[in-house]
Amino acid sequence: MLLTYANQLTILRMVFVPCFVILLICGHPKAATVVFLVAGLTDGLDGLLARTLKQKTVLGSFLDPMADKILLTAAFVTLTVPSLPLVLHIPTWLTVLTISRDVLIALSVLIIHLQTQHTSFPPSLLGKGTTAVQLLIVGVCMLANFEPWLAIAVFPLVKYATLAFTLASGLHYSYRSMKIIASYQGPGNGKKRA
Repeated sequence: MLLTYANQLTILRMVFVPCFVILLICGHPKAATVVFLVAGLTDGLDGLLARTLKQKTVLGSFLDPMADKILLTAAFVTLTVPSLPLVLHIPTWLTVLTISRDVLIALSVLIIHLQTQHTSFPPSLLGKGTTAVQLLIVGVCMLANFEPWLAIAVFPLVKYATLAFTLASGLHYSYRSMKIIASYQGPGNGKKRA
């Protein structure tokens, strides 16, 4: 069964993305926050269901990170728009840096796979940490619509933590990519590419 309960929850998370963006654009940040929180809950639940019901699938291993990335990218881009009536906005430079890192990682994975047929790209601890702080900065921006003073106080710390993790994980993924390529180009390796 491809569409396990976990996979259905992951697809539901993708459905929440346009709802979240539309609510923000139409000036309903509090409702958008609720949608974002529910989407975040589905992220935890789909993994729990997959483990509990022993329903881990190849489709789920692709869908889950894709749903996370779509949700985060949509949130970053929307929360960067300065004309939206929000208390806090994510700086444009941070959004550009975050998306550029993701694009470079995706291109590296694709190139490595095409050149070497290497298929195992597990997320690193730094990568998971980056996702966590990116979710945190979105959460702080959304919290600002309920408790502005608290969100504004912690925002600089969260912003620079996101910057640090994004740069560190980007460099780490680059290092890992070079190691994978080097392992296929070692002396006497039959998989060596021209």
